[in-house]
Amino acid sequence: MITLDQAKEVINGVLDPVIGRPLSDLKAVKNVSVEDGAVSVTINPGYPIKSTAPKIEAAVKDALLAQGATSVTVNVTGNIVAHRVQRTLKTLANVKNIIAISSGKGGVGKSTVTANFALALAAEGARVGVLDADIYGPSQPTMLGASGQPESFDGVNMEPIESLGLEINSIGFMIDPNEPMIWRGPLVAQALTQLLNQTNWHDLDYLVIDMPPGTGDVQLTLSQSVPVTGAVVVTTPQDIALLDAKKGLRMFEKVNVPVLGIVENMAMYRCPECGHMEHIFGQGGAERMSKQYNVPVLGQLPLDSKIREQADTGLPTVVAEPESDVAAIYREIALKAAATVAMTSKDMSRVLPTVKVVND
Repeated sequence: MITLDQAKEVINGVLDPVIGRPLSDLKAVKNVSVEDGAVSVTINPGYPIKSTAPKIEAAVKDALLAQGATSVTVNVTGNIVAHRVQRTLKTLANVKNIIAISSGKGGVGKSTVTANFALALAAEGARVGVLDADIYGPSQPTMLGASGQPESFDGVNMEPIESLGLEINSIGFMIDPNEPMIWRGPLVAQALTQLLNQTNWHDLDYLVIDMPPGTGDVQLTLSQSVPVTGAVVVTTPQDIALLDAKKGLRMFEKVNVPVLGIVENMAMYRCPECGHMEHIFGQGGAERMSKQYNVPVLGQLPLDSKIREQADTGLPTVVAEPESDVAAIYREIALKAAATVAMTSKDMSRVLPTVKVVND
């Protein structure tokens, strides 16, 4: 008959279906009890679990029954907590985790990845917001089908615009889309800090930031002033794009922001007529970058005109075709990033008691 210690050892050794690491690495095993061989356990992997809960439940049950449990009850929860950011910064009061989507250069599909990444997290059950930090080319309002101007009920803070289940804010809501933004770096950084801190986000599990492309002064300032939990670097297989993506990755390393992984966009092209696969922009670049910097490849996306068309109409692929192969890749990318966040150190400032000195 299985003992409590045996049950804990078995459960901790079960592999998480998202990243293939033991549940112990995610500190996911919360409560285990054994009575007359019947095991009851609560699992919280720390990321949204709508599609993975049945897989975790089945894997834990199978492992315990194989070791002699007479019956198994598994409760999988999706409670998401705040994780540590740069040491000089504090997490936002109403945002648990900030994930920055970055690229070393423009034109690699970063904004499209951002929109689908956020929608994928929301589809998995998380509360998600999007901050469009690309001041010179704000595209998230268009991609997410959002319009209007943010309201302010107190004259200081803005209410985010809601669309497709996301909370969104962007400079694009406040300017004429036909007018260019002729702002210098300090003004851009100040505007983005205000957008972040003066938006009344509503208890978000994740705020996904569409970062400006490049690795200049604006990007560095943002990386140092925004409390980022982790970053995702978007590239294409093209050598010149990879060179710039490496600069972006190194920038985050220098400011102590963990890089959650690399997304290789436009990795291959499938001919709609014959199904032939062609690596138009090269092959294997993200894998080589992954090995060089010990950062995982979260996923590879195809060069597909549908992805562009759907984003242009305000219904990105994850919403327009949720059962498609491409939507599945976006969900895999988002869940891998969220699971990697779950393995980082928790933000203890939210749980530590405050100390007050009272004079008698």
